Formats: sequence, C-alpha cells, structure tokens
Amino acid sequence: MTSDDKGLRERLARQGEEAIGKVAQELLESPVVSGALSAAFQSRERAVRAQELAMGALNLPSASDLERLTRRLRGVSQRLEGIEDSLDGVQQRIDSLGSADDLEQRLSAIEQALARIEGQLATASAGSDAAAGARSGSRASGSGVSPGARASDRD
Repeated sequence: MTSDDKGLRERLARQGEEAIGKVAQELLESPVVSGALSAAFQSRERAVRAQELAMGALNLPSASDLERLTRRLRGVSQRLEGIEDSLDGVQQRIDSLGSADDLEQRLSAIEQALARIEGQLATASAGSDAAAGARSGSRASGSGVSPGARASDRD
C-alpha cells in the first residue's frame, strides 16, 4: 500500500467521522428526536415501576431487591471470613500451648514446687519460733517471769 492510499483512507475515515458527528448533533438538536428520546426514557421508567409493582403484588423480589440482598450477603460473607480467620488464629494459639496432658503435667510440677516451698517455709518458721522461744525462755527464767506471761505481755 502506498502512502497516497494510506492518506486517502485516513482522509475518508476522518470525513466519515465528521459527517456522522454532524448528523448525530443535528438529531440531538431536533425537537422531534429529543422528544422521542425523552418519551422513550419515561416509558422505560414507567415499565420498570410497573414491573416492580407487579412483582410486589406477586410477592416476588424485584431486580433492585435482589441486588440489595446480594450486597448484604457479600457483606455478611466478608464478616464471616473475618471471624473464621480469627478463630483460626485462636486455634493456632491453643495448639501452640500444647495438649491437655502437657498442661496437667506443668500444673502438677508447679503444685509440687509450691508444696516444697511451703514445707521449707514451715521448717524455717518452726526453727525460728523454737530459737525465739528458747531465747525468751532464758530471759524469763532470769527475771522470775514465766515465758507464758512474757508472751501475753507482747500481745
């Protein structure tokens, strides 16, 4: 194809576009065509309203009802996915803690350690009470006051 053919084709295409644009503009400016277009749009709106009324009378959802329901269902679905993700996270945390047997073993070990600490505290407390009693007993015998009387004086 030569450059002359290409130039001619582009020129014809441009002239065709301009001609179609002019015709469309004249049609839109024509009161008859614009009136027909507006009547067609009004007829469409009336038909849609009549369809919605008929569907409502038959207790059937309209297209807008279905669209609204679809949007709500998507929203619920997204929230449900979020809840599922959260539950998966909780399940992973529970799994990372270990099984119930592991927890029982850990609790048992803690209870045994507490029992040993309590025993050591009781032994230490009994030893310090005996030492304190022996000291107060030696003081009481030296002063002529009984150890029981000294204990009541301290209270």
